[in-house]
Amino acid sequence: MSARWLAPLLVALVVLTALGVAYSVHEARRLTDRAQQLQREQAQLETRWGQLLLEHSTWGSYARVERLAREELGMKLPQNDERVLIRP
Repeated sequence: MSARWLAPLLVALVVLTALGVAYSVHEARRLTDRAQQLQREQAQLETRWGQLLLEHSTWGSYARVERLAREELGMKLPQNDERVLIRP
């Protein structure tokens, strides 16, 4: 290869390398931003999950279910003479 083609080839390679570096830096920043966004979303979802667990335990507590059964459904514990024992 002659020396007169070497300089333009090297310039082209330097330009392509610079473009590659610029693209790599851009992608790294974009992916870092996306990772941070997903971490924030994960933290929000974990907070919401904790709230839902608390709400679930509140709605499903035995005391609440028993109170609703008495007040809204008119249920009560059976007296001894109201119980029937069934043997297999």
